[in-house]
Amino acid sequence: MSQRCEICGKGTTSGHNVSHSMRHTKRVFKPNIVKVRAVVDGKVKRIRVCTRCLRSGKVVKP
Repeated sequence: MSQRCEICGKGTTSGHNVSHSMRHTKRVFKPNIVKVRAVVDGKVKRIRVCTRCLRSGKVVKP
């Protein structure tokens, strides 16, 4: 399943692990996604949203 927020579209981003010797290896930054029951178009639905959207009030809970 894709790690993507259904409200803002936030997804995984890539970057590097950097060791003490400044060696770079690839890594992935994943968003904090949770399944919540939310009101979407007047109906209660289960959606996958990031915690930033939950905290900022973009998601209306039933």
